[in-house]
Amino acid sequence: MTKLLITNEIRKLRFENGEMTQKELATKVGVTRQTIVAIENAKYFPTLELAFKIAGIFEVKVDVVFSYNPS
Repeated sequence: MTKLLITNEIRKLRFENGEMTQKELATKVGVTRQTIVAIENAKYFPTLELAFKIAGIFEVKVDVVFSYNPS
């Protein structure tokens, strides 16, 4: 199995922030719920702009939300 190079903590952060739904997060950052689902499941990697918007919603730095794990 291939190790993911980029992982994220979006699901954890949503639940730590009032159990925010995927739809609520999507609306706040201007994307569809399906985009948030795909990012959480590492099926899609966001643009830098979107990564910063997501981090901003949770009031954390981007590296708290996303981690890069080179093999």
